[in-house]
This record gives sequence, structure tokens and C-alpha cells, in this order.
Amino acid sequence: MTPDRIEAESFRIIEREAGRHGFPPDEWTIVRRMIHTSADFDYLRTVRIHPGAVAAGVAAIRAGRPVVTDTRMACMGVRSRDLERFGGRVLCRMDDPATHAAAKAAGATRAAVAVEAAAGEMEGGIYAVGNAPTALLKLIELVQAGRARPALVVGLPVGFVNAAESKAVLAGLDHPHITNHGRKGGSNVAAAVVNALILLALAADGSDQMKTRST
Repeated sequence: MTPDRIEAESFRIIEREAGRHGFPPDEWTIVRRMIHTSADFDYLRTVRIHPGAVAAGVAAIRAGRPVVTDTRMACMGVRSRDLERFGGRVLCRMDDPATHAAAKAAGATRAAVAVEAAAGEMEGGIYAVGNAPTALLKLIELVQAGRARPALVVGLPVGFVNAAESKAVLAGLDHPHITNHGRKGGSNVAAAVVNALILLALAADGSDQMKTRST
């Protein structure tokens, strides 16, 4: 089977096994990809999507704003070529020498320092956290202080220490976000959410072009 046929068959299986889920089409595009990349149907009940999240994420992509990630793995998983069609890019500050030096000097995690380093770059864009709770907690702190202004926060850190807790804080934040309850998550799931938003942006772009040609 070709990759396209495998993906199509996977989505058919997901649709069948998910049954009636209650998500509107745009949110289901996101949740379905979360399930597809993880083979975990728990996201049907644990995902939390802020009412303004999808629109904010799609608008940020279509405006060419950057996608910032907390890990290289998430960075590599994002559909960068499709993002570039809108003039955007995906970046990660975790491996920057300056991040290493600042984290060592402050006795902090590189993930948290990388968030501060990218504060100016994430303006109007998307920050996706798939691994480090410290990154998500620092990001929430910066957003609440008005020092970082991402259009959307994708918060899906995985693990046993502060992963569930950091996502609970995000879920209570009145700022566009996509997250889940519990310990599950991961860089692959965070990248899948961003990719779903990119596909929604491409679909919206195509729809607008069709409308332009018909007027």
C-alpha cells in the first residue's frame, strides 16, 4: 500500500472506532490526527480545545507567523514546506549555544530558557510544547505577564512530573490553546496538532481562491 492509501485506511478505521464523537469538523480534523499519530483513542475524552483556538491557529499560519516548538523532534515533525507556502517557518531554540549558556548560568532547564529566548519571535504565532512541562509553565508565565503573545498555545507535554499539572493550568487560561488532561502527550502529538492546523489553513486558502475565481 502507498503512504496515501495507508493514511486513508487509518482514517477510515479511526472514524469507525470513534463513532459519534460530537466534535465540529475543524476540531475533529485536529483530534483525528492526534489519534492517528498516537493510536490512542483517549484523546476523544481528554482533549481540551479553547473556543478560539482553531481560528487563531489557522489565522496565524495564513498570516505567515512562525511556529515555535520546544523540541527538535516536534520541529522536524511539522509540515514545514506547507508552512512556507504562507511565508511561515518552524523553529526551535533548544539547541542554540546561548540557550545552553543561559540555562547553565541560571540553573534552569534549557526548555524554559528557550521559551524566553523565543518570546519576541512567537508574536502572533504558535508555540507548541510536546515534551517539557517547564517550557509550558514558563510560557504561561510569560503570557500572563504580557511578555509573550502567541496567537495559540499547543500544550501537550508528556510525563510524570508536572505534565498533567502544567496542562491543567493552561486549560484554565483564557487564551487560545489546545491541550489535554493527564500525563499523555508528546512531541509527535504536538506536531500532529500543528499539521492539522496547516491542512485547515491550506483548505481555507483553496476555498478563498475558488471564491475569488467565481466572482
